[in-house]
Amino acid sequence: MAALKVGVLLSGRGSNLQALLDAAAAARYPAKIVVAISNRADAPGLDRARRALVPAETLPHRAFHDREAFDRALDAALAKHGVEFVCLAGFMRLLTPWFVDRWRDRLINIHPSLLPAFKGLEPQAQALAAGVRVSGCTVHFVRNDVDSGPIILQAAVPVIDGDNRDTLAARILEAEHRAYPLALRLIAEGRVRIEGERVAVAGIGASGILMSPGGR
Repeated sequence: MAALKVGVLLSGRGSNLQALLDAAAAARYPAKIVVAISNRADAPGLDRARRALVPAETLPHRAFHDREAFDRALDAALAKHGVEFVCLAGFMRLLTPWFVDRWRDRLINIHPSLLPAFKGLEPQAQALAAGVRVSGCTVHFVRNDVDSGPIILQAAVPVIDGDNRDTLAARILEAEHRAYPLALRLIAEGRVRIEGERVAVAGIGASGILMSPGGR
């Protein structure tokens, strides 16, 4: 079976893009990163793509008169590379309903909290302020509400006494780098099925939770 052709959208350092690139470099991985696109020309993630010999493109959002015009240009750029599936990897733009609906069930995101808890900005700080003992990350299909959509899998990490936003974020990021390639693999292998607004996943156990090492 041909590898699923994936486009990655990013705005920053691209560490999750790197995790996907590393996974896709394996001979038996069922997905291939065919383009990385950023709304920022200075995004370090673009250099990660170039080093992996993956096309890297910049689409400056300020060059467009509104969000939908930008999203339509983004859609055209993805189509140019034959993209079949889209991964958001730190893409700091709110996508319009037009784009989300066009890519419905072919568009996923990773968020550094155990959704539906702590949506939006600074979820690690939100988790610390709430005093939770466990945090983590969530890979989910994208819907029109921010940080919402059917959950594919989650990875849990401990919140350790003395944690600050940076230490917790670093621990969650390690979990993200495992969870995102696994979620994409499951999708590319046809093991993910959406039933209503819930996801059924074959092959990761009943819970759909990855437990991170490093707990107390």
